[in-house]
Parts: sequence; C-alpha cells; structure tokens
Amino acid sequence: MGNILEMKKITKTFPGVKALDQVTFDVSQGEIHCLVGENGAGKSTLMKVLSGVYPYGEYEGDIVFNSSQQKFKHIADSEKAGIAIIYQELALVPEMTVYENIFLGHEIGERGLVNWNETIKRAKEMLKKVKLDLNPEIKVKELGVGKQQLVEIAKALSRDVKLLILDEPTAALNESDCDNLLGLIEDLKQHGVTSIMISHKLKEVIRIADTVTVLRDGKTICTLGKEEVSESKLIKHMVGREINNVFPKREHQISNEVLFELKNWNAVLPNTSQSVLSDVSFKVRKGEIVGFAGLMGSGRTELARSIFGNPDGYRISGTLIIEGQKKHLPHPEQAIEAGIAYVSEDRKKNGLVLIQDVKRNITLANLKHIAQRRVVNDNAEIKCAQEYREKLNIKTPTIEQLVVKLSGGNQQKVQVAKWLFAEPRILILDEPTRGIDVGAKYEIYTIMNRLVEQGMGIIMISSELPEILGMSDRVYVVSRGRITGELPVAEASQERIMELATIH
Repeated sequence: MGNILEMKKITKTFPGVKALDQVTFDVSQGEIHCLVGENGAGKSTLMKVLSGVYPYGEYEGDIVFNSSQQKFKHIADSEKAGIAIIYQELALVPEMTVYENIFLGHEIGERGLVNWNETIKRAKEMLKKVKLDLNPEIKVKELGVGKQQLVEIAKALSRDVKLLILDEPTAALNESDCDNLLGLIEDLKQHGVTSIMISHKLKEVIRIADTVTVLRDGKTICTLGKEEVSESKLIKHMVGREINNVFPKREHQISNEVLFELKNWNAVLPNTSQSVLSDVSFKVRKGEIVGFAGLMGSGRTELARSIFGNPDGYRISGTLIIEGQKKHLPHPEQAIEAGIAYVSEDRKKNGLVLIQDVKRNITLANLKHIAQRRVVNDNAEIKCAQEYREKLNIKTPTIEQLVVKLSGGNQQKVQVAKWLFAEPRILILDEPTRGIDVGAKYEIYTIMNRLVEQGMGIIMISSELPEILGMSDRVYVVSRGRITGELPVAEASQERIMELATIH
C-alpha cells in the first residue's frame, strides 16, 4: 500500500526556539506508526501542524494526505478530511452523557433539532466498535480514565476517521487498561484505520508499531521497520547516546536514623464514614528511597496528600513523627515548615502555575527566603531560578519563559526545583516520571540519587513496577487503603508486588 500521509520539510518556529526543523514524516496506509523522542523533540508540535492547531501559513513545508495537498486552517478542516487527534488531556465534557459527548459538534438531526433516539442508537454502535459495554446515557464523569479514553476513540470513529492520532494515550492508564487500548488500536488496524501513536513507553512501542520514527531536537533522526526496532536502539537514537542502565546506581550507606514515621494512620472522607486509609504504619530512614506500589485507587496518593497538610480535609487519626518529634500538620504550609515537600502526580493541575514563568514557579514554595519586608527581591529570585535551571538541566530559552510552553519533562523538573528550593528533609514524589521520556527519566533518577546521598528521605509513589524495583531501597504495597506488605528490594519482584496489590 502507498502512503496515506506525507509531511515534507516541515519547519515551525516559536519565539526563541525552532521546534521543527525540516521534518519529513511519511505514514503508510493501514499501519500503526509510532512517533518517539525526548520531551521537547517536536512530536506534539508536528501533530498539531498536521491537525490544523497550527494552521497553514504558520509553518513551512507541505502536507499531503490521501494524495491531496492540504492547507488546514483549523481542526475542523483536518477532521473533515478524516484526521482525528486524541490528546493526553481528554477533551470530554464530564457533566454530559456518553452519547452527547460522542456526537458533540456533529449532532444527528435536521433543521436545528437533534434526533436523540438516533444519537443513542448510533452511540451504541460506536461503543461496540471500541468494545465498551456500557449504557451511553450515563455521564462521562462516572467513568474511569480507561473507559473515558475509549469514549474519545468512539467519538473519533463517529466522524469516519481515516487517520487516528493518539498522543500519550496510555500515560494515565493502569496495566489492564493499557492492554485493552493497545488491543483496540490493533483491532482498528484490521478494519482499515491508520494510527499514529506518540508514546514514551518503549515496550508498548515495540509491541504495537509497524514503523517507528524518532525525532530529536526538532529533526527527523530515523525511521525503523518493526524488525529493526529494539529498546536500546530507540534510546540511543532518542537521546543521542547510549544509556546502558536506565536506573543509575548509587553507592552510599543508608543511615539507621529514622527520619520520618507514621503510626496507625487513618483517614476518613469528610462528612462521611467512608474510610480512605486504614491503620497505615511505615518509616523512612535518612538517605533512603522508599517505594509505594499499588493499583490505581489503592490510596497511595491519598496517603501522600494526608501527610502533606491534608488539603482534602480528611478526618485524620494516628501519629506522624519527624526526626523523633510528633507533628500536627493541619495545612500544607505547616507541612512545608516541618520539612515535607510533595511533587504532585498532576503537575499541570496541582504542581505548577502554567501561566506563570519558570522563575516564579521555582520560587513559589519558599518566597520568604527571597523576600525582604514581605517584598520579593527580584535579583535574588533571578539568581535562585538560574541556579536551579543549571542544577536540574531545565531546557528553556529563558527563565522568563511561561511554564505552559515547556515540554512535559522540563515542566516536571521545574516542579522538582520548586520543592528543592523549599529545602525539605522528606520529599514525596507522586508518579515522578509520568509522561516524560527516557532521557528526562534518567535525569530525574540521577537527581533522586544525589538527594538521598545528601541525607534526604524520599517517598516514591509509582505505577511503573520496573521504576519501583529499579529505584527503591524498600517497597511498601498498598491495597484498598491498607499496607499489605513491606519488602526489601532484594526480595521484591513484579509478581510478588502484584500479589500483595490485589489482596482485598
């Protein structure tokens, strides 16, 4: 079969940075084509050019789709041509029903009246195509992330899609939902749908891709067929060097001194009797990384937030001890003063102020350190931001750059920098490498090693079991708000962790 898509010498420039530089990208009819590269390599930018988010005239180069040259002015034009794009942040309306979401923007009816019976009937057909057995009349907010992702694909199929673009579709999914989604993409291929998938999960790429294109620094590095692809080869092309050990080793002695301890910790949802955490006890020593594993909804994030000043207002009982002293931390401000920092799993919603610049985000959690008489010293703020930019290798044209314009990996480094500036003794990392590439992951891991070598204690929550096993000294497993096991990392395995994670 010939090419369904040819993108020729695509160049896209933003102030101070060339995001795409003469990129060539071809996709064959009926294939699954994966697009990989480090954060900031230009993957999402290339797809936004293709889908009309960046309209014709704002980039250089040519797009040929279905043998015709295209000059998309906005997304509606690309959708009309048969291109659908599904972003990592889903574009569904939570308060609307599944069937309303599927046909939102191209409602079924005539003379301004919607035919709801036909809409529900057609929605059921679309849900059947994505193998989702649910009532289309329920609201989207009642669905889990995995099912919402499938509703997004049903929405795309309802527009008679020829080319489906998925930007990090599995980033927020558990293992079961990932398998389900990848199986669906393979099934759609059998029905003639061509797919482009952006992913940082290289094992998924190797499993599903017919072809892989690697971008680096806004340039096309190579295109590889299925038989040529290996994880080590992709990493080398992505980062421009070989990374032999994804989890950098650290050589230091963990202190016997207990830095942080939780005893008989319980949390109940406000105004209810529903328990979120039950009788949780654990400890963290100086210089130790303690991993927390468990399925989605097991209570790991709730545990982290209950420790970090309880912003969700749970009814708390139990004892929290830092360096031998009992602490009562009713608000995040007290938690910060006590030496606890929390890097949120959702950096865009809870970790960063996207419309502020890099400089302001880095200093946000410790403004008093750079203020005199309640007025921020601009020079001190600039000096501090520059220092952390260099320490964490944050790739940004300037510290005045808005955080929303940075890649995911660099946004994550800004969030880490913000909390390091608060000078914590206990650092809670909730999904620290979600949605970032292998090179940025390695840098985050290296930072973690450096921090524990300096005597900090790290609590790391992760859904990626290789990450838990590769970075932790000890592992606690959480199931339904309880700790169901504690394992030294030498005795831990993915199978043992999953056994403990599924204990009811």
